[in-house]
Order: sequence, then C-alpha cells, then structure tokens
Amino acid sequence: SGKHNCSICKAKQLGYLNYMEYLMDVKPALLNRKSTRAFLNRDVSIDKINEIIEQSKTAPSGVNTQPWQVAVLSGESKENLCNKFEKAFRSGQKGSMDYKYYPVEWKSEYKERRKECGLLLYSTLEIGREDKERQINQWAMNYQAFNAPVILLFFIDKTMEKGSFMDYGMFIQSIMLSAIEHGLATCPQAALGEYPDIVRSELPEYKDKLVLCGLAIGYEDKEHIVNSYRTTRESLDSFVNYYD
Repeated sequence: SGKHNCSICKAKQLGYLNYMEYLMDVKPALLNRKSTRAFLNRDVSIDKINEIIEQSKTAPSGVNTQPWQVAVLSGESKENLCNKFEKAFRSGQKGSMDYKYYPVEWKSEYKERRKECGLLLYSTLEIGREDKERQINQWAMNYQAFNAPVILLFFIDKTMEKGSFMDYGMFIQSIMLSAIEHGLATCPQAALGEYPDIVRSELPEYKDKLVLCGLAIGYEDKEHIVNSYRTTRESLDSFVNYYD
C-alpha cells in the first residue's frame, strides 16, 4: 500500500520477473563502464549524487572500517578548484600526490599498456606527436575534470594502511557502476589528486587527510569523438592460473 524504495520493489516496478534477474544487470554495467572524457553542459542533481553514494557505501571494507570520506563539488566550488589545478599545471608546477600512484621503474608489459593507452587517445583526437600545444591542452582537460558538472574528491585518514586503499577501490568502483544505473558517466582521475596542497587549501576541513584521487561525473557527450575509443583488456590466460 505504501511507497517503497527497496531494490526488490524497484525490480518489480521495472518489469523484471524476479529480483535475481534485476541483479544480473551488473553485467552490462561492468561492460559499459568507461572513462568518459567529454560531458554535456547539463546539471546533475545532488539528490542523484546522494543516491549513488548511498548505494555505494555498501561496498566491503576490512573489519567494516568504511575509510571513505567524500567531498562533492559543483558550480563555483568545482570551477575555482579546477582553475587552480590548471593554473598550477600550465605554470610548470609539477604535481606531487600524497602517495606513489605509479611505479618508479616500469616493467615492460605495463609500459607498453601505458603507451597504448596514450596513443589511443591522441590518435582518436588526431593529435600528432609533434603537436605539443594540443597535447598540453588535452592534458589540461584532466584538471578541469573534462568539464563534468560534478567532481567527487576522495580522502582518507593518514593512519590508514594499504588495505584501506583496496577497500577504497571497491567503493569507487561501486560509485561508477551505480552511476551507470542513474544514466551518468564517470572518469576516475588520479590527476585530481596531483595537487593535494591546493585541495587542502580550498577545503581546509580536510587539511589533515590524504587526498586519494577524484571522479568526474555527469552526462556523457556521446557525440564527442573522444568518447568513441575503448582501451583493450588482456585475455584471461595472460594473468589467471588454475590449480586443481
């Protein structure tokens, strides 16, 4: 009789035969998730963002520590922060994350995948190797979160160890999958954590926290060519071993 918002009721409202059939929609969500690099100039309601985070907080964490702390930025707050990021980048200030995201020495297999990733982006945009200005301008788009209307910034207490970083990855993946259900696109970005002192200056309530990364979120610009390419994935036999 009353209105319910649980997953089972939602499944029935959407016409699924049973709850398990509804849950199976995780497969297309996994396959369709991608790093979106062009967004429409269209606002995203905070209610929708809250619903996504509410769903995603069910992600597992060691002994239920739930180490995530999230800042949601839009409008002027987002614009001010992103402009300071881009200004720092264009002035030649080298970013320095609160932790080492990438290896100091790259093994050949990872170096090749990194190279392929960059080549796919620039070839799709027809940016030549000698066109340094366009390369810089495209990289600067990272610091504008690709003009997404909303960014999420993720923080963690300095006392937490590597296990909590693993927990955080599951939380962020949950956000990206939930966003798909809500018709939104995302791009997880280490770049938004490259200038942590700027973040802490703009958001002093996080002055004692580590800045992990950020997430651009909004409606995908499906007409933009940059969203047309997909990075490759390795076959199972290259990274899975089986033991009977």
